[in-house]
Amino acid sequence: MAQLLDGKALALEIREHIKYQVDQIISTKGITPHLAVVLVGENPASQSYVKGKETACRKAGIKSTVIKVEESISEIELEKIIDDLNNNDSVHGILLQLPISKHLNADKIIARIRSDKDVDGFTPQNVALLTNSQPHLVPCTPLGIIRILKKYAIPIEGKHCVVVGRSQIVGKPMASLLLKDHGTVTICHSRTTNLRAMTLQADILVVAMGKPKMIDGTYVKPGATVIDVGISKVDGIIVGDVDFESAEAVAGYITPVPGGVGPMTIACLLENTLLCYETLVGAKK
Repeated sequence: MAQLLDGKALALEIREHIKYQVDQIISTKGITPHLAVVLVGENPASQSYVKGKETACRKAGIKSTVIKVEESISEIELEKIIDDLNNNDSVHGILLQLPISKHLNADKIIARIRSDKDVDGFTPQNVALLTNSQPHLVPCTPLGIIRILKKYAIPIEGKHCVVVGRSQIVGKPMASLLLKDHGTVTICHSRTTNLRAMTLQADILVVAMGKPKMIDGTYVKPGATVIDVGISKVDGIIVGDVDFESAEAVAGYITPVPGGVGPMTIACLLENTLLCYETLVGAKK
């Protein structure tokens, strides 16, 4: 039976520490860290995620501003909003909630965000720094996963780490972070031949496919660490990309869904917002 990796408890620890830091900052500098979130359209999932981020910011003492715009907004109009936030000294972090309308070029809009306000770590500058093992602002979900592994003293160095999924949000930055910590990394994806043969080699298996319960215990090496990034609702029940009961019987460590990676993503967003604040306000000294 695998040991549970409790991301919810670790996230609470991190958030309490951030709250302490923010309180100290406000009392000594009188400037409140400020995150601006741009929400395009009425996507229910995006609205829910943004609401969760607002709540987390409020509890941490971080100011949160949500800029809601119509789904039909033009690229020029959206770029103007980003430019205004870039130039607003009272805004320390900027987040563009994804996905956005199909008529908009998400990569182009993200690239317009100032790299030192890029709390998601998605701009080309931050991606390049991470790829070159010089990370500054790192995507929140992969960062949260690394924090979980280190909290539970799960070694990365010299281990075979298999990442299933190659997105810019999770898969690719996850691979870069594991490489930085001297893991041997394999990236798999929808066109990988014989996926099971690859995952069975993993000492650390990170699954970010977006396919509910795709990975069961037959894909897991005995004693491996299984990190489930997926979150879906099936018949009204929240599940991950890993068939938890089947994998739990084989793995050494495993993250639950919910309560594993998700809370850490939010905690690391708050950390990145604080890092942006410290970088920007410190540069003015």
